[in-house]
Amino acid sequence: MVQRIQLANGVRLVVEPMEHIHSVAIGIWVHTGSRTEQPSENGISHFVEHLMFKGTESMSAAHIAAAFDRIGGHVNAFTSKEYTCFYAKVMSRHAKEAARILSDMFFHSSFKDEEIERERQVILEEIRMVEDTADDVVHDDLDRAAFGATPLGLPILGSEQSIQSFDRNQLRQFVKDQYRPERVVVSVAGNMDSSLLDQICDDFSQFEESDAKQDAPIQQEMGFEHLVRKKPVEQAHLCLGLPGVSLTDERLYAMVIYNHLLGGGMSSRLFQEIREQRALAYSVYSYHTSYQDTGMLTIYAGTATERLEETYATTMRMIEELAKSHSITEEDLESAKAHVIGSTLLGLESSSSRMNRNGRNEVALQEHQTLEELSHRIERVHLPDVHEIAEHIHADRHAMALISPDGKLPYN
Repeated sequence: MVQRIQLANGVRLVVEPMEHIHSVAIGIWVHTGSRTEQPSENGISHFVEHLMFKGTESMSAAHIAAAFDRIGGHVNAFTSKEYTCFYAKVMSRHAKEAARILSDMFFHSSFKDEEIERERQVILEEIRMVEDTADDVVHDDLDRAAFGATPLGLPILGSEQSIQSFDRNQLRQFVKDQYRPERVVVSVAGNMDSSLLDQICDDFSQFEESDAKQDAPIQQEMGFEHLVRKKPVEQAHLCLGLPGVSLTDERLYAMVIYNHLLGGGMSSRLFQEIREQRALAYSVYSYHTSYQDTGMLTIYAGTATERLEETYATTMRMIEELAKSHSITEEDLESAKAHVIGSTLLGLESSSSRMNRNGRNEVALQEHQTLEELSHRIERVHLPDVHEIAEHIHADRHAMALISPDGKLPYN
């Protein structure tokens, strides 16, 4: 059972005890990501995430790394479109030390000029690495095709131009404006005692509220551009974006089932037809991404340039066939439900997966379902619900991103 504690300053703790394991996972979640940036700030959330590891008033970057190595722990962070997370996983006996270091990083990172310049170069290399990885960058291109030059359409890493522009004052001001107590959640899961929670509450009770006004993210609607890059790659990398649903949409669970049937597993229509039957691709799959007000279903396939047109046509045919009333059977539905429930439950057996689930749910929804409630919601999905999603997907247009050696669209 997830316990929720709210401090007087607005910081929230979500806690899930797991007495049968030996680890504790601690995550500091901030409800800010690339979506809350101004266009001129593109990439600043990710830049700040990096700088939190570059030293505090009492510890250098090397000391932080050595401290986690000494206790056999794992520490990392990530930035998404809508939130940023700093997290650690350690043995239970080291949880208080890990929490102390994370707290020090969060509140007392020094943002020294020399560290900013060093990390600027690291991030520029990260951007270049992604640009060299076509099956990664095509997904960023799809975001731009679907959401244009808006925060949802821009890459989380930013651009070389934007990363070169940030200075210490701008970075610190972003933290002051965005890292506010009412936007912060500390998620803890694992084998812990009350003294750990007391320490976290004490550390985060000192968080002073900023007087900066926080503007709500601009509501997004999906667009349907087709963007093509000509690059000397070995394969054509194709991404299609179709209208999805938001985190709060009641159709979310039907969309999860539909995605599994379309391209979410080895028995899916896309995998069986494109890979197994036609041998058009080694990698072909779909996934659904939900934001607070919108969502997108993404389909990816990597194929030989001369087989791109057949791959695209087959993909569109699979979408069309799933929209037919007789295409999805009760047996398909029950199999998909069993897979989704099983993979979800298996994926939540570790402290880090529980910490992630609880932190994300609190930041995005302020709601925590038990696993029984989640299973029940999935079980309540019926064939007409999935058919409705299938018809909606088929009836609408799609965004496209393509990277290929000849830069030609897969249709006339």
